[in-house]
This record gives sequence, structure tokens and C-alpha cells, in this order.
Amino acid sequence: MCITAHPDDESGAFGGALLMAHDQGIETSVVCLTEGSAGSFRGEGVSDEELARIRRAELEAASRVLGITHTELLDYPDGALDRQDFSEIVAVLVARMRARRPHVVLTFGGDGGVNLHRDHTVVSLVTTAAFHWAGRAKLFPEAGAPYAPQKLYYSSPPVISVFNSNEGADTARVPYSLTLELGRWKEKKIEAFRQHVTQHGVLARVGSLIDKAFGYERYLLAALRNGSLAADSSLFDGVVGD
Repeated sequence: MCITAHPDDESGAFGGALLMAHDQGIETSVVCLTEGSAGSFRGEGVSDEELARIRRAELEAASRVLGITHTELLDYPDGALDRQDFSEIVAVLVARMRARRPHVVLTFGGDGGVNLHRDHTVVSLVTTAAFHWAGRAKLFPEAGAPYAPQKLYYSSPPVISVFNSNEGADTARVPYSLTLELGRWKEKKIEAFRQHVTQHGVLARVGSLIDKAFGYERYLLAALRNGSLAADSSLFDGVVGD
């Protein structure tokens, strides 16, 4: 299960991992918290409502390229996740984890990802809480029977690029414990990201970095139930079937 903030996150930050899992016959799911209606790059989306409609369609198209089994787009306000009720969002994610029963959960690190977006930081926090609390029967009993995912990974972006700012130059970064070399999945990841037509301005802005940055993905193993960090060489190392 990959938990993101905006349509395009699933492709740009996690597309390689999702493609590799799908190629192994593993079910994948994406939960995206916002419709991305406050984005700086808007394509033909004149109003926020029109942009939200377009980005929903783009996410559906990208999900097909990535082979995602189940995609869910929620409607929390883009750019304002830090002003939402923390416990309420965690309860929503706990319910998704208990229903989908993922072995592995992917999300952003607390740094905010490639563009240091505060929505990404909030997604990291609520996902981390949901990961740890989904298996505790006394927490959110209304969200279904307890289920504990086995591994939590944070994305560690290969580059930092903040729109109209150089604040990424000396920011604290999420370290990484696992590198996925995408190889033949690299072009498929780029194809998925290109389904987000409204975000082609991002490609134009960081185009010189894409060829290198989209060739691999880095992750920090932030929590696990089985195995050890030292022995972790793939997303599913140490995973035990239900």
C-alpha cells in the first residue's frame, strides 16, 4: 500500500516500486489524500474544481500504466493537510490498512519529499501513526478488525527541487537503507508520470534531472515486524504470508 498526498506522487516518487511489485504478481494499492487542486502547474484546469476533475482522470490513467490493483483518491484540501484533524485522517488510513491488509506500506519521509511539500510531511506522520496503530485492537475499533502491516518504508528522494526556492540546498534529508535499481522499469515509470499532463511543467523544469533520478528509487526501512535492517535487500525481505 502506497499512501500519497497528490496525484502524480504515486508515479514520480513510488512508480518503480509499484511496477516491480506488480511484475512479481503482488497486489498494489494507492491511497491519495487530495485531488491536487491547488497545484502550481494547472494545465487546462482553470478552476480548482476543473483541475481536480482532470487530475482524477490522470491518476486513473497512471494507475493503469503502473498496474495498480486498487486506487483511491480522497478529497482532503490540497495544501492544507497540516490544518486537518490528525486523528481523523489516521482513522481513515487505519480503516484502509485493516481492509486491504498490506504487508508493506510506502509513504514519504518527514522531509517532505522531492519538493519538501508540507502535505508530504503530514502524509508521512499520519501514515506512520496508522501503520503502528492499525494492529492495536483498542484503537479505532470502528475501523475494523486489527491488522498489523509488517514493513514501513519512507521514500528518500534522489534530488531536492523546490519551485522558485533554493531552500532545499541545506535541508535535513531522509537517509536510505535500500536502493531499487529500476532498469527496464525506468521508462515505464516515466510513461506513468507523463499521464499527469497537467504536471508536464514539472518535467520541463527538472527535465535535466529526470534521466538520472528516475533510474532508481531509495527507501528507508522505518519499521518492521520480522527480520532485521541489516538483512533488508528488497521491499519484501522478511515478509510472512498471512
